[in-house]
Amino acid sequence: MPLHTDAPLRTRDVINFWIPLSATWLMMAVEGPILTSLIARLPDPTYNLAAYGVAISLAMLIESPVIMLLSMSVALATDRHAVERLRAFTWRINALVTAGMLIVSIPAVYNVVAYGILNMPPEVAERMYAAFVCLIPWPAAIGYRRFYQGLLIRAGQTRLVAYGTVVRIISMAGSAFALAAAGAPGTLVGAISLSVGVTLEAVATRAMSFDVLRRYREQDEHELAPPPTYRDVMRFYVPLAMTSVIGFVVTPMLAFFMGRSPMSVESLAVLPVVDSFVFLFRSFGFSYQEVGIALLGERRQHLQPLQRVGAGIAIATTVVLVIVAFTPAAAWLYQGMYGLSAQLAAFAIVPTMILVPLPALAVLYSLQRAVLISARRSVAVTWSTIVEVGLIAAVMAVLVGTINPVGVISAAVAMVVGRIVANAYLARQTRQVLRQPA
Repeated sequence: MPLHTDAPLRTRDVINFWIPLSATWLMMAVEGPILTSLIARLPDPTYNLAAYGVAISLAMLIESPVIMLLSMSVALATDRHAVERLRAFTWRINALVTAGMLIVSIPAVYNVVAYGILNMPPEVAERMYAAFVCLIPWPAAIGYRRFYQGLLIRAGQTRLVAYGTVVRIISMAGSAFALAAAGAPGTLVGAISLSVGVTLEAVATRAMSFDVLRRYREQDEHELAPPPTYRDVMRFYVPLAMTSVIGFVVTPMLAFFMGRSPMSVESLAVLPVVDSFVFLFRSFGFSYQEVGIALLGERRQHLQPLQRVGAGIAIATTVVLVIVAFTPAAAWLYQGMYGLSAQLAAFAIVPTMILVPLPALAVLYSLQRAVLISARRSVAVTWSTIVEVGLIAAVMAVLVGTINPVGVISAAVAMVVGRIVANAYLARQTRQVLRQPA
């Protein structure tokens, strides 16, 4: 359907717009289980899963400034001048994150991060380094891809976004199985296949954007607004980028605390598996942010149908996760699908139960953020992330410093508490926006 229209928005319009984006996120969510299940079936699974999980979390922290390029292009790519300015801005951000990856890959710097800050056991840190080096192209490829995905979403071409993700999953899985068959270590199987998949997805997304870019080029020069200045773009983007940067601190921070908790290696090995499984259900909510930004309307006239669909997504994902987490299906999935040993599978069940509220909270969080971003209140989004990360750190510090339970249990409790409080903060901010004239 055309975006930015005053026509009534029906529930099925929202669903039809959302389904391809949801499929995109779901395919990305499947990526984690595919790789972790493969690594779990290769030699030294505990150490390799731990090294792979921490390497990914560190790369994601460095990559975090590019995450909101998608929301930026959905919200700001109004005409050709804006697209040209936003594309130049994207290249600068990509250069920044690539430089960050190269700096951390310097052995002296890496040793400080892995041993001094994260307190990784040598068996984990040594495996983790090779994986991190293989991930150097990963952040810039993601930034490039997300910019063009935003243009496709703004043009209503959400199906093309999903097609690009199909390219990513197929190339990633093909690379992973080929590397495993060649006898590559588990950490390299995961890291190299991720880089290959994202790079090919970026190329495919750019190719599929050809018609959208052509329509921008054909716009009448006399009807175009002056291009936004870099200061305008920075004013919009920096709070959103800070949101991602602060948010991606969570996983390395959890690794820091879990490294000082009982059963640290087992916790480091299990957390990425549990997180990737719960992410399958959270992905339906994560995909809803861009739906809200694109369809909300300039006067927020489409909020009610967006809320109705969001409520349905929240209920459905929570019910299914509860059924899995609180029945023998969880142990069967962790052993059968993920390939964990019986001991590690049993270790993963309790944190899965604790994380059950997250899918519903993800839907609410995305809709709240969409309202605030559309109202140019991105600073409130940043503060919600600061609140969430601060609460996670505080809960972890208290738990580790007092009763000191198994690390992955502390991590699960902290993640839920942090997200609940962040949602409560955003609820207040969203109510303030909705009471004001659009």
